[in-house]
Formats: sequence, C-alpha cells, structure tokens
Amino acid sequence: MSPILGEIVGTMILIIFGGGVVANVSLKKSKAEGGGWIVVALGWGLAVTMGVYAVGNVSGAHLNPAVTLGMAAVGEFNWSQVPGYILAQMLGAFLGGVIVYFQFLPHWEKTEDKAVKLGVFSTDPAIPHTLSNLLSEFIGTAVLLVGLLAIGANKFTEGLNPLIVGFLIVAIGLSLGGTTGYAINPARDLGPRLAHFFLPISGKGGSNWKYAWIPVVGPILGGVFGALLYEVLFKGKVTAFFWSWTVLSVVILAAAHFAGKRGTQGLRHGERIKN
Repeated sequence: MSPILGEIVGTMILIIFGGGVVANVSLKKSKAEGGGWIVVALGWGLAVTMGVYAVGNVSGAHLNPAVTLGMAAVGEFNWSQVPGYILAQMLGAFLGGVIVYFQFLPHWEKTEDKAVKLGVFSTDPAIPHTLSNLLSEFIGTAVLLVGLLAIGANKFTEGLNPLIVGFLIVAIGLSLGGTTGYAINPARDLGPRLAHFFLPISGKGGSNWKYAWIPVVGPILGGVFGALLYEVLFKGKVTAFFWSWTVLSVVILAAAHFAGKRGTQGLRHGERIKN
C-alpha cells in the first residue's frame, strides 16, 4: 500500500467511526439515540486510534491536513508530499461520509431535524460567533499538535502510541469540544460536508457553507502554530517562520473579528427594518 492510499484508507476509517458515532447518538430510531457527548468524544478518540493503527506504518497516519502542514512546518515531513496527502485525506473523509450515509440509510427519513442530519457529517458552533468559533478551532488544533509532538518525544510500550493519541482526542473533545464540535481537522469537516451536499439524504437542508471556512482555516492556522510553538517551548527553536505565522494568525483572527461585527450589525439593522 502506498502512503497516499494509506491516508485515504486511514481517513476513511476515521470518518466511518467518528461520523458513525454522531449518527448513532443523533438519528431517530437508532438504539444509541441520546447517548450524549461523552459517547461522541470516546467514539472520535477510538476513531483516531483505529485509523492510526490501520495505516500508521504505511503513511504515518496524519489523517488531517493540519497535522500534515504542522509536521512540514517543523521539518518532520517533506513539503513536496503535502498536496498529495491533503488530497488523499479529503477523498478519504468524503468516502467515509458516504459509507456512514449508507449505514444509517433508513434513519434519515425518520429524522426530521435538518441540523441533526448535517451534524453527522460536519461541525457547527454552539453559539455562532465568528472570532470565538475560529479561535476555538485554532486553540483545539494547536493543543492537538503540541500533544502529538509531545507524545512522539516520549517512549511508550511498542504499539501503544495510537491509543495515547486517541486519549488526546478524547481529552480535547471533553475539555474544549463543546464550543464548535471540535473539527480540529479540515478534511474531517469539509470532506463529509461535501458528501452531505451531494448525497440524496431524505429531507436534508443546506450544508451551511457560510460557516464551512472556519473549521478549515482555524485548524490550519492552529495546527502550524502549535507545531512551531512546540519547537519554541521544548527545543528553544525560535524561527522567523514562527513569528511570521504568529503575525498572520493574529491578522486573520482580527479580520474575522471585524467581519463578524459587521455581520452582526447588518443583521440587527435588517431586523430593525423588518420590525
């Protein structure tokens, strides 16, 4: 198996288990309906563990463009391989979303809530707020990269690393995930969101493309920053790239803040006109 195929398969496994647990606890008539957030967080953690076990020896099991970019930023991965890995992760995530759709085929019609159906495939914020939503994804993914690099720097009994990485995902979900659903992975959100858009899901609504950029941009910014921050804190490597990326992140976060404020003001103005 080639590394590219490994990333496709690994990311597909990630979404089958991850999207599957959300469907299991959310869709009507499922025996697991109402399982709750702890079940979702554990399901996603095990999803990552299974994906890493499956293809870790083949591709390194990035399964996440933010991880690929973060590793490349600190010299742990070749930049020339980045585009191929990201495309593979997107395809794997899309295929995983399609498989989840077929697994729960009769449950879509029984579920009336369009947001619940979309939530099986992609994330959405608990409180829509452009800056805080973007910042949540930034922080969550930065923590992910710092954690992954710290895990890699420690010696575990052979074969336990994927399990420890899964625990890291569970920890992020339980501690930080309630604000946006913790995509912390552009492929995890965008690939299945595309599947939702194309699939003939009974009674589905829109795919919420207005929000879709946040779980892509936030994890990319946060993932690279987290990897560079690890180098600063644990290895004392302060580079021009670190400062450049920090400035870029601040500028984008500030732009998101002002764009969000304009959008809110426009909405309020529209409500005043309507009323």
